[in-house]
Amino acid sequence: MNSLLFIILVVFYFYMIVSAISVLLLENRNPVRSLSWVLVLVLLPVIGILLYFLIGQNYRKQKIISKKSIKHETKLPYKELKPDAFTEFITSPNQLNMINLLYKNSDASVYAYNKIDVLADGESTFSAMFEAIKNAENHIHIEFFIFEDDRISNYLRELLIEKAKAGVRVRMIYDYLGSFDLSRKYLRTLKEAGVYVRPFLPLRLRLRRSKINFRNHRKILIVDGKYGFTGGLNFADRYIFGNTLGKWRDTFVRFEGAAVHGLQSLFLTDWYFVERKLITDIKYYPKPKKYEQNLIQIVSSGPDSDWECIMQGIASGIMAAHDYVYLHTPYFVPNDVILNAVIIAALSGVNIKLMIPKESDSKFSDACTFSYLGEILEAGVKVYQYEEGFLHSKAIVIDDFISIVGSANLDERSFNQNFEANAFIYEKKTALELKKLFENDMQNCREITLDDWHNRKRSQKLKESFARLFSPII
Repeated sequence: MNSLLFIILVVFYFYMIVSAISVLLLENRNPVRSLSWVLVLVLLPVIGILLYFLIGQNYRKQKIISKKSIKHETKLPYKELKPDAFTEFITSPNQLNMINLLYKNSDASVYAYNKIDVLADGESTFSAMFEAIKNAENHIHIEFFIFEDDRISNYLRELLIEKAKAGVRVRMIYDYLGSFDLSRKYLRTLKEAGVYVRPFLPLRLRLRRSKINFRNHRKILIVDGKYGFTGGLNFADRYIFGNTLGKWRDTFVRFEGAAVHGLQSLFLTDWYFVERKLITDIKYYPKPKKYEQNLIQIVSSGPDSDWECIMQGIASGIMAAHDYVYLHTPYFVPNDVILNAVIIAALSGVNIKLMIPKESDSKFSDACTFSYLGEILEAGVKVYQYEEGFLHSKAIVIDDFISIVGSANLDERSFNQNFEANAFIYEKKTALELKKLFENDMQNCREITLDDWHNRKRSQKLKESFARLFSPII
């Protein structure tokens, strides 16, 4: 009897593996990702099949959140403008091509005449956000990957409670896993004060339909429809007080003007997903003032979008560069598109500088990152390790005109598995400010040379190469 049960279990297990591999093949995914999952399924008995059902399924065509369908079902109370409405703002045809790409692949409208402030550290970012929240009169919409239950987040909690009790409508979205450590008291006190709090993709005990691997990594704050913030920082003490990695260095941007409508539309789309309530009241889209001459696109992407929108935009920007590309990222685990864009641009004579942290909060990502450095160093890319704490910034500046700031890292998780939001900014002033910040950060860096990379210990090289095998699926 036991032998028969064992045979049945073995047959069933192999049936599950064959079924999973068949689904992988029929989905026509990236071959590297598919082969990585085949390795996991074959080499990790039982664990491999569990991992596949938990984090390996492809939902890109299932439309977990469909921004386009929501927009098409409702009449938004403001007019969205197409790229050709602002051709006089653009300095080259390549830039217009990039704007058209983002308009088509992510439905990213173009917003003109904005006020833009770059916030380069935790102190300035939290100060600006808290000031905006204190002055809120109508509504506060806040959506972050991580709200730590610490001093910074508890001060935020107190402000949100105060504003909610004063009659301001407060809506808050937190990622269920990213903010897993939030206490029941933290959430209860917000709800009791009248704050509308919703988790994004809470855990469900449904293995075959698990979405545990798809997290909302966006960082967005909108106040009264007039002030908008986005970038890479989370609500946590480490951006001011540091932790074992030191103080975390990040980049945020503050907007006034029409671009706030883009952030608002994205937040309310996410709110529809978590609450199933469609909100289009005109009070959330007040008529914007006109500020300086610039253009902004708010680009969102996720595991259910038609295209890898942010990744395509970054690749397009790198390939459009004539003079330089400066890249801030805590994790450099590029796919073939980004890797080849960087290599081709560098070989073409574009001055490309990549800044990564000396040590990140993920040993696995650090190992993966180093496995890629040899290729780009040989192509002429300059690589710098930031040593004054942990570089968590996700900021790119190109040719004194294009700036990209947001939540997406240069890795497969951000390109394929997370819901992300990035601002693509077309303006010389902002680009020069980000360029200066990058050059200031270089003073706290050590340059990695090709000799440094070749002279690593053999054991380190093996560890990095092994980690790279699984980078497409982690």
